[in-house]
Amino acid sequence: MTTKEKQIYSIILIVAIVIGGLVGGAAGFIAAQSFANSQPFFKTISNSVNDQRVALDTETDPVVKVVEQASPAVVSIIVSKDLPKIDQGQVPDLFKQFFGDNFNNGAPSTPTTPGETQKQEIGGGSGFIISKDGLIVTNKHVVVDETADYTVLLNDGNKYPAKVLARDPLNDVAVLKIEAKDLPILDFGKSADLKVGQKVIAIGNALGEFRNTVSTGVVSGLARSITASNGLFSSEQLAGLIQTDASINPGNSGGPLLDIAGRVIGINVAVAQGAQNIGFTIPIDQVKSTIESVQKNGRLIVAWFGVRYVIITPAIAKANNLANDYGVMVVRGTKPEDLAVVPGSPANKSGLEENDIILEVDGKKLNQDNPLASVVARHKPGDVITLKIVHKGKEKTTSATLEEVK
Repeated sequence: MTTKEKQIYSIILIVAIVIGGLVGGAAGFIAAQSFANSQPFFKTISNSVNDQRVALDTETDPVVKVVEQASPAVVSIIVSKDLPKIDQGQVPDLFKQFFGDNFNNGAPSTPTTPGETQKQEIGGGSGFIISKDGLIVTNKHVVVDETADYTVLLNDGNKYPAKVLARDPLNDVAVLKIEAKDLPILDFGKSADLKVGQKVIAIGNALGEFRNTVSTGVVSGLARSITASNGLFSSEQLAGLIQTDASINPGNSGGPLLDIAGRVIGINVAVAQGAQNIGFTIPIDQVKSTIESVQKNGRLIVAWFGVRYVIITPAIAKANNLANDYGVMVVRGTKPEDLAVVPGSPANKSGLEENDIILEVDGKKLNQDNPLASVVARHKPGDVITLKIVHKGKEKTTSATLEEVK
């Protein structure tokens, strides 16, 4: 090939490369524009798929289903009372230092007449409906004040005055009644079937302000015993409780703890102070007899024994050199009037005395899993129970006839 031919081929090659580059660039620009114009279409398709996935998750999420089904039957309980009116025109200077001159939200001065009162909200809690005609279960400490008035606020915003039909002396449970019909209700489950780690749902009036607050968690422990305030500046022993990490805040008291099928397996009752997510619930099996008694008789007919006690644990037995590491010891309460054995009670008539230890009832050991209160609650007035006790260091057997709570 001559030099001139080589030059011609080189020129042709360069021209081909340049033209190819221009054509490729144009094609790339057109493709990019086409892709950019199609972005809204692809985004719409993607959003539609995501929306369908979220909708599907919501429809199949068992917690969502339980909450939608149960919430209408969960109520808020408002506690109110006639209290002396406060003269807002004479706010102490100490309060003004902290809250400013607009303390009481800038309310005008309204001097009061001595002895003048007004209805004021003093507390609140939660509850749940168990009958279509208005029976409601809550904690006893929510409605402990017999001089207060109680109002039930339904999930739909309707309010009803409530009458307290029963306050259980053995458990922190009470039953209220409102005059209404065709109400949504919750069904009972079986707390005896619970397993540690099982998923649970709590619903209640958190802080007395946030109605139907939902929290979820698991059963953290079973057969717990605690000392809790009863709302009258004193305390009471609660045994056989469910422990859960589902958040239970002030105001949740009396609300339901539900299993994943939406059945009530407990009544939320207390929270451990200074801890995170340690709440306690009364097992529903422990209070069914109380609720059924009120449903059947319109009042509480419950068996009564008449002792105060502490549950003996291996640690207590070791610290006190006791021969048995189970049972309950009959002891006094914190106040002088809190006698160990109530005079005239079935326990008194059976010969029990302070510091006696009750080991068994009807052949079954008493312990944290089987506390005395639960045993008595399973009986009716008139039932005779057989007791194995330690009296002044010696084991003996005696019996007692349970009576109705007066």
